[in-house]
Amino acid sequence: MKFFLDSAHVHEIEYALKMWNIDGVTTNPRHVQTSGKPFMTAIREIGSLMAGTDKTVSVEVNPHHTEYEKMVAEGERLAAISPNFVIKLPAIEAGFKAVSVLKEKGIRSNLTLVFSAAQALQAMRMGAYFVSPFIGWKESNGEEVQSFMQEVVAVRDNYGFSTEIIVAAVRNGRQIVDAAVASADIVTAGLEVYKDAFDHPYTHVGLKKFSDFWDQTPYE
Repeated sequence: MKFFLDSAHVHEIEYALKMWNIDGVTTNPRHVQTSGKPFMTAIREIGSLMAGTDKTVSVEVNPHHTEYEKMVAEGERLAAISPNFVIKLPAIEAGFKAVSVLKEKGIRSNLTLVFSAAQALQAMRMGAYFVSPFIGWKESNGEEVQSFMQEVVAVRDNYGFSTEIIVAAVRNGRQIVDAAVASADIVTAGLEVYKDAFDHPYTHVGLKKFSDFWDQTPYE
C-alpha cells in the first residue's frame, strides 16, 4: 500500500518525505488556505519538492467550475506546471466528462469527493487515474464504510480498470488498516494521523523496561 500525505504545508511534506518516504501528496482548497500562501505559490513549491521523482501531487481545480470545459482548461494549465501533478476533479457530471477529455490529452486525473461505489465506477469508466472514496466523512455521519471500500475495490478488479484507489478523509490508524484489508492501493491522511498511527503507548512501556534492564547490565 502507498501512503500519501494530505497537506499543502511544505514543512509537513518535507518531514514526511524524509522520515516516512511518503509516496505522494494530495492537496485541497482547505490545505492551501491554511498554508497561508497563494494557491499558485503553494502548488509550485510542492511541485518542486517532487521534481525528478515519480511521486504524484494531486492538485484541485477551482471548485466553482461546473462546466467541464472550464475544468479541462484549468487542468491543462495546472498539468503544465509539473509532470508530477494529477488534476483533482469533483464527482459531478462535468467532472466525469472532464476526466475523459483530460485523458485524451494525456493528463492524469483524480476523481475526488466520491461517496458511492457507483460514482467510483463511473470515474473508472471515464478513465480516472485515481479515484478517491471518502470514508471519514461517511463514518462521522454514521455510515458503515468497510463494505464501501470493498465494493470500490471489487468493481475495479472485476472489470480490470487501471484506476488506483485512494482512500481519503482518513482519520485514524484503524481506518488505514481497514483500507489495507480492503486491498485499496493508497491511503491519504494528515501528518498527525500518521504520527498517531505509527506510535503505540505499549511500545514506550516496553522501551522503558528494556532501557532499565540495559542500564542494570554490564556492557563488557
